[in-house]
Amino acid sequence: MDYRTRLRNLREDGDYTQEQIGRLINKSQQGYNHIEMGRAELKIEDLIVLCRFYHVSADYLIGLTDHPETK
Repeated sequence: MDYRTRLRNLREDGDYTQEQIGRLINKSQQGYNHIEMGRAELKIEDLIVLCRFYHVSADYLIGLTDHPETK
């Protein structure tokens, strides 16, 4: 599973909209959609914000581990 799928799953599991998560990382809904759809890359600064928001490790989000817990 790639990070885009994990991002979408985390967002949907938390009942968040793309607009809400986009605002969190200072992007429009369309800008965030482009990240989830693979048309834009996720910046490291945004990765950090999203890991903190979802309480998951960067290793989990980028697929280095299957365990979402942060350490």
